[in-house]
Amino acid sequence: MNAKTVFFLLLILSATGFISPPIALLAGIVFGLSLQHPYAFDSRALSRFLLQASVVALGFGMNLHEVLQAGRSGFLYTALGIGFALAAGFLIGKLVSVRGTTSYLISAGTAICGGSAIAAIGPILQAGDEEMAVALGTVFILNSIALFIFPSIGGRFHLSQPQFGLWSALAIHDTSSVVGAASRYGNQALVVATTVKLARALWIVPLALATAAVRQSRSKIQVPWFIFLFCLAALINTYGPQEPRLSQMFFQLGRLGLTVTLYLIGTGISRATLKEVGWRPLAQGVFLWILVGVTSLYFIRIGWIAIQALRFAVLGELEAVGMDLSLQPRRAAH
Repeated sequence: MNAKTVFFLLLILSATGFISPPIALLAGIVFGLSLQHPYAFDSRALSRFLLQASVVALGFGMNLHEVLQAGRSGFLYTALGIGFALAAGFLIGKLVSVRGTTSYLISAGTAICGGSAIAAIGPILQAGDEEMAVALGTVFILNSIALFIFPSIGGRFHLSQPQFGLWSALAIHDTSSVVGAASRYGNQALVVATTVKLARALWIVPLALATAAVRQSRSKIQVPWFIFLFCLAALINTYGPQEPRLSQMFFQLGRLGLTVTLYLIGTGISRATLKEVGWRPLAQGVFLWILVGVTSLYFIRIGWIAIQALRFAVLGELEAVGMDLSLQPRRAAH
């Protein structure tokens, strides 16, 4: 069986929901490490589009009031977390002797929104292809690990669904992995994780402006418009004609789209990517990620960081199809 056949077979399995998000990611990684990718460039472009489209689709299953509530509740935590991650990333980068541009890109990706932040900040810093590849490779590798281990850690510490959603949004880089991990833990975790993560992603704009001001760069800043479309979808779902089954359909399509996104991201992790990253940037990324993850988990567990539980606008329909919407703490499904 050639690489093209295997690629499309796994793509179809991911799109149909036959395999779960973590398995889709694992399948993509195995493909990327063992076979020559036949559509590497197209795959990267498709994964970016699918991620954005899937997040917008999730908005059709959410209530705008709850989205804004989660955004307000998570604003302070997000601001403090971003400042902490950038400062810690700078110090760790100095300690392990990572070059300035690469170190800043890894810190920005960890602090805000993984690959999206790196893609927005890179042109402003006039980062080279190698620096971009190293930063993106570091973040993608850690995203893959997070998707597998976070639900197990949440279950081990008996985190409630809102707690886990908040922790995922604060401690995992990319939106795709945040949503993938939270969807494994439960529906409320998914709502909280998505809304807080998107509020966190909006910080790409002020960070890009600040970076451009310091570097006196005139590079065009990439605005994450899909976040505003997500809010528009939630607005339509809240004030438009109430069609619970339609909302449920969009929400499920969003989850399937994210499964495909994770598969495509996995296929981009090749042996060349691992070799290109090297141990110093990877060490910076790992140390910073562990520091952010452990610190945020500690403050969530002691109650210093908290967010009110949210519920779906289509609660009745979701309960009717058997989805677990309990507000009680639960262990992650393994």
